[in-house]
Order: sequence, then structure tokens, then C-alpha cells
Amino acid sequence: MKFILCKLEDSLFLAILIFGRKLEAFLPVLHYSFPPIPSLNRHPITLPLHSQLRFVDSKMLMNLRCGLCFGDAVIIILLASVVALSHRSLANVELETERTLAIVKPDGVFGNYTSLIRKIILDSGFSIQREATVHLDEDSVRSFYAEHSTKSFFPNLVKYMTSGPVLIMVLQKANAIADWRTLIGPTDAHKAKSTHPDSIRAMCGQDLERNCVHGSDSRESAAREILFFFTETFSEGTILKHDEL
Repeated sequence: MKFILCKLEDSLFLAILIFGRKLEAFLPVLHYSFPPIPSLNRHPITLPLHSQLRFVDSKMLMNLRCGLCFGDAVIIILLASVVALSHRSLANVELETERTLAIVKPDGVFGNYTSLIRKIILDSGFSIQREATVHLDEDSVRSFYAEHSTKSFFPNLVKYMTSGPVLIMVLQKANAIADWRTLIGPTDAHKAKSTHPDSIRAMCGQDLERNCVHGSDSRESAAREILFFFTETFSEGTILKHDEL
């Protein structure tokens, strides 16, 4: 796509140069010329005004009208349109719609932040595709955070995530994964209060472990995490990998 777009831009540039040279050749009467092209051994036409006036006659004006061919203008307009549409299509491909998993953890639910967080989500251009409020049991938490099972904070994490209900949502928009992670802020909510004071974690989180919200860190994680929660029953034995709590 990018290679084709470059070729189209080259063609448009060439067409503009040709159109400009035709204009230059027929406008000495106006004491105007386009700048010379370095690859062509030419110089602008700059005749004195009294010499230019001698060229003004009906034949010159007719040549001017013929030289600036209507077809040249049409070609340039068409090429410009193709390039603009190609840019737009490329942008749409690069920012395709994504889905990501969001969790408002027990401290966010207990602190009555769910309505405010939902409003922030919608105001930021996300749509909420699915949502559920559940009280996770230990087995579900241990399975969801299985990659952290050998770390020292794991027992506290399990205790925290089972201490109350959580709100689980599937969010959708272009660039949803990165945009949601930007919105929630750094993993350490205590640091977020100084470095990202407008983030969700700064608003309702406490520290590295009790950080109020979760967001998928990649497309792969998002797909696995959505499947983990939004099936008829939670998938037992599923090993999920994500960088943050």
C-alpha cells in the first residue's frame, strides 16, 4: 500500500511539473515564470516589459488557451483525489477497530467510581460491547493471574481481587488497547497521582497492587482475557500472560 501511494505521489508531482512548464511557456506577457527545474538546463523567461508587450496578440492568447489543456487540469485533479483517498485508506488500516478488556477492581466498585469510569469511557469514544459485575472466587483469580503465582505479592493480589465485586467490560474503538492504557495511567497508582494526575488510577487507585482498574496490554492478551470472562463458564486452567496487574 505504501509503495503504491509513493508511486501515485510521484505521478502527481510529475503532472504538476508538466502543467507548470506549459504555463511558463505561454506567460512571458505577464512577466511571470515558474522556478527552473535543476534537472533541466533552462532558465526562467524574463523579458523586459516593452519586449513582452510586443508578444501580445490574438495568436498568443489563443496559444495560451490551447497550451493550458483542460485535460492537464483534469489529470492533476484525479491524481490528487487518488492520493488523498489512498492516505485516508492507509490511515483507516493502521487504526482499525480493536477490542480490549477493562476491569474496575473492588476498590473502584466500593468507592462508587463505576458510574464515573463508565462516563469517562464513553466520553473518550469507546463503546461498551459487553459488561458484567461478578464476585470472583480464588480459583478464577489464580487462573487469571497465573503468571504471577510465584511472586511474593501473589497472595495479597488474590485476597484483593476476591475482596468484593468487580465490573468487567469489553471496550471497542480504533486503537482501543493503547488508548485505554493511556486513559488508566501507570500501573503504580501512587506514582500516577504525580505523573498522570488526570488518569483513572490517579483518581481511584492507591498503590502498585491496589490500582483500581485493569487494561489488556496487547491484542493477544485482550483476546485471551475477553474469552476468559465472557464464556458461559470461566475457562479453568487457562494461562494468560499480561504485564500488569
